[in-house]
Amino acid sequence: MAGHGSPSIAPDGRGLKVTVIAGSWHDTITNGLIAGAIRALDSSGATHDLIRVPGAFELPLAAQAALRNGADAVVCLGVIIRGGTPHFDFVSNAATDGLTRVALDEGKPVGFGVLTLDDEQQGLDRAGLEGSREDKGAEAALAALATATVLRDIRQG
Repeated sequence: MAGHGSPSIAPDGRGLKVTVIAGSWHDTITNGLIAGAIRALDSSGATHDLIRVPGAFELPLAAQAALRNGADAVVCLGVIIRGGTPHFDFVSNAATDGLTRVALDEGKPVGFGVLTLDDEQQGLDRAGLEGSREDKGAEAALAALATATVLRDIRQG
């Protein structure tokens, strides 16, 4: 499993406003990712809200808008399952490149919880659901929070 060796982090999110942005495809997996992210944010003490967008392609624009409108960090969640056409590659690349650009342009963290999968079972294994091996929604939220606290420390000198 890809989660082997992952760090154990518990950032203090008090005083941080985080927006969770999630695509609308593959409800069971996406809802698991959202639940994991919310659990992690609640545990950290961060305030948060949730925005739904149609799919992974729309995540970068919504992330940029949330960051420009006061969010200290965003957590972007989505599910892209490989099909029989190159569409998977185009959407995966656009979401990844777009979210990276948003983080760099805005100077704020973007938690990356976009699952790129060969099949639905891989998503169920990573969605933080009962029986899942991993909780990628929580991992994305914790990464965004940890980065936000690092940036806050750097900027405060």
